[in-house]
Amino acid sequence: MAPAGAIGAPETGERPSAQALADTYSPVVMVREQEDPLCGTDGEQYQPMAVDGLFDNPEVALRENPPDDGDPVLVKKAPNLMDVAKGGEEAFLDLNGDPLGDTCVFSTDFDALKKDGRAPLEIYAHIAREPGRNGLVLQYWFFWYFNEFNDLHEGDWEGMQISFDADNPEQALATGPSEMILFQHAGGERAEWDDSKVEKEGTHPVVYPAAGSHATFYHSAVYVGNGSHGSGVGCDTTAEPLRRLDPKPVLLPDRPKDRGRFAWLAFDGRWGQKEKGFNNGPTGPQTKDQWAEPFTWMEDQRWSSPRMPGGGLVGPQATGAFCSIIENVTGVMNAQQAAPVTTYLVMAAIITIAILLFGVSRWRPARPDELEVRRSYGQIMSASAIFYGRNWRPLVVLGAIAIPIIGPTQFLADRLETGDQALFLVSDLVTTFGPPVASAVVAATIIVFIGSVAAGEAAGIRTSLTGTKRKFWRVVTAQILATLGVAAMAITVIGLPFAIWKLVGWSFVQQEVLYTDRTIKKSFRGSSDLVRGRWWHAARTVVVLQLVGAVAGPFLGLFLIFTPFPLFLVNVFGSIVFALSIPFMTVGRTLLYFDLQARAATEPAKPRRSWAPWRPKSFGRRQAPEPAPATA
Repeated sequence: MAPAGAIGAPETGERPSAQALADTYSPVVMVREQEDPLCGTDGEQYQPMAVDGLFDNPEVALRENPPDDGDPVLVKKAPNLMDVAKGGEEAFLDLNGDPLGDTCVFSTDFDALKKDGRAPLEIYAHIAREPGRNGLVLQYWFFWYFNEFNDLHEGDWEGMQISFDADNPEQALATGPSEMILFQHAGGERAEWDDSKVEKEGTHPVVYPAAGSHATFYHSAVYVGNGSHGSGVGCDTTAEPLRRLDPKPVLLPDRPKDRGRFAWLAFDGRWGQKEKGFNNGPTGPQTKDQWAEPFTWMEDQRWSSPRMPGGGLVGPQATGAFCSIIENVTGVMNAQQAAPVTTYLVMAAIITIAILLFGVSRWRPARPDELEVRRSYGQIMSASAIFYGRNWRPLVVLGAIAIPIIGPTQFLADRLETGDQALFLVSDLVTTFGPPVASAVVAATIIVFIGSVAAGEAAGIRTSLTGTKRKFWRVVTAQILATLGVAAMAITVIGLPFAIWKLVGWSFVQQEVLYTDRTIKKSFRGSSDLVRGRWWHAARTVVVLQLVGAVAGPFLGLFLIFTPFPLFLVNVFGSIVFALSIPFMTVGRTLLYFDLQARAATEPAKPRRSWAPWRPKSFGRRQAPEPAPATA
């Protein structure tokens, strides 16, 4: 039975003008360049193809779900066009491979199809009207071999449609389009044809399918999908580098037929393996709402897509964290579908280890009044919270200093993102240096504040700033060098263990400068000597404090993403939370510093090895640590 949207579709006499219309407005498709090997997932592994490549293909099977919910039944291996056309709603095409397993199989098979000429670069054009509505629409349907997104599944149908205030294709050619919409998962983004966001080459719109998910956008960027209007949850990227595709538009018939080249339009089953949840293969174009009611469906869609902003004010972006978390959560869900027992065992092991490492400790007494006393991990965390609660007003103000420091750097970074690769590099550098500088300045003022409180002196915002001023460049430079040093080691897999080691070992360079008046060089040595022999004790606290700073803002942002707040404000809110978490991290690190000082006073000093190549006589030999100066 023909769908309602096909009523009034172009008759046989209209087909030449209909094909001309499809050719005139066929899109230029920009996909993310696949720079990695064949199976890499950073770029786009596939391209729109003719569905004919699935027919008479020995790597494809037609299966059907039985009424009793048992295992799918094989209908035919290498089904032909007519076999597929006769398939009902419970039938599905099963490609070679498992979407929840090694997806490299799909990219390899698709590459073979391309080389054999069985996956020509084609898209399907469909002209339809809606009963009771004026005008017509020109739809382009893209079939992709595999969906390499969070919701891994075989086969993928996406596309776009262009609206005309015309009664037939010939009039549409004369009047031109009025509006268009790009399909994005189950939703879409509208635009007036003359809107500046619609990029064109002559009459051809330029569109950007996202790598892996194939949701189609108007620009090259990263987009955050929050589930509104049925769109996918996750992050779609159309970012550079890109390559151009010029697919051939193939005009579909007026209505689905059970014979002929396009008999597959009568197939109401799934174009991919049937799985539980969101890993199902999709149904065909004729089953979609926009096929039958293109105007009604379009009017229910949005006029913009939530685009990833350049940054917040300070700290990790909530939107960036959203992308990573959704990717990892769906990865766990996919693993749970493929191997539930193994997944549950691994998750249970991770949770158990986390509880043993960070949950089991002595939390009381937690007195923050004395500095140089031995404390357990739990006592340090409790004392930090109590100290913050007692002094929250000045600490909040000192933490907020980070915002005016890094706000301008984020603004400058956003302005530099103009598409030029060199400026993108400068933007990344500006964004990278902002947070360490802000954190170093704020931490220095808070360390001075803590010392004043412990000494019984008048502690306030002004005295903290004044106390930092004399050693400002030394204390800030020491922390920035420590941060850059750890980052440089973490770049490579080989250097990662050293980065973790030094992340803890260099955690107290600022305290060494401010409390013992050491030089930058000696502050690194003093911090390392303090941690030596007590690394695991220090690491337990340092790791949790680092996680607080990295997670607090994004965690709030995750909830705000699912609200009407603009994404920029989501990042701003997350940034403010991050700025307010800097005092807590600094208090905790300072209490840990004095805990280590107390332990060092009663435990024998741990010798260190010299690895200075310019001192060959002592190279590799143990050296006695320098005696620590008395704390100020």
